[in-house]
Amino acid sequence: MTRITLIEPSSATGTTAEKLSEIKAAFGIVPNMFKAVANSPAALSSMWGSFAALGGGRLGAKLGEQIAVAIADRNNCNYCLAAHTGLGRKAGATTIEMSEAQAGRSPDPRTQAALDFSIKVVENRADITGDDVASLRNAGFDDEEIVEILAHIALNLFTNYLNVALDVPVDFPGVKLTRAAA
Repeated sequence: MTRITLIEPSSATGTTAEKLSEIKAAFGIVPNMFKAVANSPAALSSMWGSFAALGGGRLGAKLGEQIAVAIADRNNCNYCLAAHTGLGRKAGATTIEMSEAQAGRSPDPRTQAALDFSIKVVENRADITGDDVASLRNAGFDDEEIVEILAHIALNLFTNYLNVALDVPVDFPGVKLTRAAA
């Protein structure tokens, strides 16, 4: 049971109504996570703007979704794991690629480097070394992409924390957490 009111688009006004309308146009529905964050027009604008900005970034949607599922699994976020698994499939990832990314693995060296870095940032609360950044560069990432990876991490931490802390009901097809079983 959610710990916060889910704002229904039909009762929203102003900026909140505008953003929820944009979200509905993008998804066909307004997912519960956005209904939860809609309690704060500033937070909703920030989150939706971040998704839009990063969606047009250089990393591409598929890698962004692979990073998202790896982080969701580490934070035991059922909501984000379910949502980003589906979004990853829409971005061209196979079911196996998304499952492997959830576990922090990829046969592609560039994707593996991004997953390793993302997981280390999350698990070590950003206490990383120059060698960790050098590993990204060695895999072909430039400074713009490295900062973009960090932006994906930050956005996913926000959404994970929101969904876990507020117990937002999952409204995407469920995916089993692997770390929860470990």
